[in-house]
Amino acid sequence: MSRAYNFCAGPAALPQAVLEQAQQEMLDYRGLGLSIMEMSHRDNVFVEIAEQAEKDLRDLMGISDDYAVLFLQGGASSQFAMVPMNLLGEGQTADYINTGQWSKKAIKEAGRYGKINVAASSEDTNFSTVPPQDSWNLSDNPAYVHYCPNETIGGLEYSFVPAVGDTPLVADMSSTILSRPVDVNQYGLIYAGAQKNIGPAGLTLVIVRKDLLGKASSSVPAMLNYQIHADNGSMYNTPPTYAWYLSGLVFSWLKKQGGVGNMGEINQRKAEKLYGFIDNSGLYSNPVEVISRSRMNVPFVLADDRLDKPFLDQAQAAGLLNLKGHRSVGGMRASIYNAVPEAAVDALIAFMAEFEKRNA
Repeated sequence: MSRAYNFCAGPAALPQAVLEQAQQEMLDYRGLGLSIMEMSHRDNVFVEIAEQAEKDLRDLMGISDDYAVLFLQGGASSQFAMVPMNLLGEGQTADYINTGQWSKKAIKEAGRYGKINVAASSEDTNFSTVPPQDSWNLSDNPAYVHYCPNETIGGLEYSFVPAVGDTPLVADMSSTILSRPVDVNQYGLIYAGAQKNIGPAGLTLVIVRKDLLGKASSSVPAMLNYQIHADNGSMYNTPPTYAWYLSGLVFSWLKKQGGVGNMGEINQRKAEKLYGFIDNSGLYSNPVEVISRSRMNVPFVLADDRLDKPFLDQAQAAGLLNLKGHRSVGGMRASIYNAVPEAAVDALIAFMAEFEKRNA
């Protein structure tokens, strides 16, 4: 079997070594005669899997004991509600920075639960820039400041970590987590849907500073209360066990690759190659200012949109899959997460160059 190169934004590519190990362990996990999917989450074997996954994640990201690590369901979109439910007290204001479609969704959802101040927005530039922090209109004493370091749809990425003093900084890292080193201590809370750089869809990671737990009101449902999940080791209910197991395999694979520092260097090299080709092309272009370009999601458009369909059809025939841009923006998008090898980027560039020659 020949595997194609998958540039999907999510659910995204998984490392082949991880898929092969999961395949080998699918029917009979370590001679127990059953699959992980059939195993109780209370079984000592699964508890060991879960604990090892958390340990490996803490090692990869340098997460101290000051933080709880939660393995939850619901996707990052559920966190748009859970964050204000747990951190936004009555009469408080939360600050949000609007840099794309996921920021907009987070702002809209948070507005159901309290007062939201949009401290800065780049919507007037069609989300092609990140507003410089000296232009932000932050509240005097916000409950937290929320931003999305990387906007998957628009391919916009912050080149800096916002400086917000003692105010908890909340980040939706769904598309950048584990792609490079991060100083977790700069954040009050980090959340991320799994289906980009962590594992399969169905799992959401939340890394929350422990002093921020216990702030939810009594009206918040138990399943939406971070404190309850932390107190129960993310097993207040039956967790997404297979997704948790697969994510653990990804964490182990990342450690074998040299950790997030080495992955960051590889990802930087992949992005520089692809942007360099686009910038020197007469057919392709990228709309995002150079300093704000994403290393994970590379959108591009063709000079003649009548070529879009032939481009996609021929790319798929060449084994280059899921290059169509998000329906809200059109064009093309190559998502080059950790599990997308450098060879995939080389193959994409070669195809794009040949397509340009044929359609000059």
